[in-house]
Amino acid sequence: MENENKESQETRETTNEVSTHEDLEVIKAQLEEEQATFAEAKVAAEAALAEKDARIAELLAEGAAISEANALAVAKYLDAVRLANPTIPQDIIAGDTIEEIDASVEKAQAIAEAVKKKLEAETKETRVPVGAPPRAEISLEGLTPREKIAAGIQQKGGM
Repeated sequence: MENENKESQETRETTNEVSTHEDLEVIKAQLEEEQATFAEAKVAAEAALAEKDARIAELLAEGAAISEANALAVAKYLDAVRLANPTIPQDIIAGDTIEEIDASVEKAQAIAEAVKKKLEAETKETRVPVGAPPRAEISLEGLTPREKIAAGIQQKGGM
């Protein structure tokens, strides 16, 4: 029996060694497979990153071009608005965006309207009649008799 135990133990050891060796080979194959998959994924990720970086650079260039075109359009709009409003001083109409320019025009027009109304009111207050003033009789009240005689002679075309 001892012999059988010995043989069985040796068989188990051999089987364990073979199993362990086979297991190691399987694990090694799986590891190599996973490493290959990882390398492929790494290459794909690097390619995707390079593509993303190229797209970002492209979008930045487009953004810069759009910003430049926008600045040019705003400058032309500012010139057009100034030409369309010759009664408003040009330095009052300003802004870096179309909205700011429109707001400055509205403010300037409100100021111009207020000034116009004030000038019209002042003009009405200081109204001068058109033509020669009507001739009226000279008031003789409060004059001395001598002044009354002088005024009467002057009206008749005398001295």
